[in-house]
Amino acid sequence: MVTFMNTLVLTPEQVIQKLHWRYATANFASNKKIPEDVWHALEQSLVLAPSCYGLQPWKFVVVRNQALRHQLVKHAFNQAKIVESSHLVVLAIKTNINVSDVAPYIDRVAQVRQVPVSKLEKFSDAIKNYLTSPPFPLQPDKWSAKQVYLALGFFLYSAAMLGIDTCPIEGFVPSQFDDVLGLSEQGYSAVVLCTAGYRSENDRSAALPKVRYETEKVVQYID
Repeated sequence: MVTFMNTLVLTPEQVIQKLHWRYATANFASNKKIPEDVWHALEQSLVLAPSCYGLQPWKFVVVRNQALRHQLVKHAFNQAKIVESSHLVVLAIKTNINVSDVAPYIDRVAQVRQVPVSKLEKFSDAIKNYLTSPPFPLQPDKWSAKQVYLALGFFLYSAAMLGIDTCPIEGFVPSQFDDVLGLSEQGYSAVVLCTAGYRSENDRSAALPKVRYETEKVVQYID
């Protein structure tokens, strides 16, 4: 039984049930919108997602303007879910992240945790050393993209727990999305999309059993 602050949240069986219920939704009911309180929780699942050192090299662009979404759909191979879903999220990286991005984050840590910046000098140096002399070859944009996918995972999971349908999308032209949304001029670039909303009654995939390899084939225990 899963609890949080002595309050029952979900049982292990309920979590598994929700994960079986989730699938990549192809067709959304365009007339059904996610309630504001539910969307707030999903928004916070992005904000609260983990990242290396907590650096958060990302921005999440929620495109609510339908005219703009109709403009974007042609850059996503005319996938109807871009315009039919309740919400469209563009998950973007901060391009060319470097040591200059560390100071604003350290300032935020000091503000939130109410400690002097001077007390965070070792932490700041550790992040800078990681970015300049990483323990393995580090390509900043590829590294940032990995962090964005952590946020995507949090979003997909949270949506499933709340009974919200989603579909992660890599089938789009990032440079075109960057141009339409003005991301490049802000120093960001789109990496992956995610639509969210409610499945259409006509979506045949909803009734299909989830196909996964047997647990024993993909999970290995080393005792």
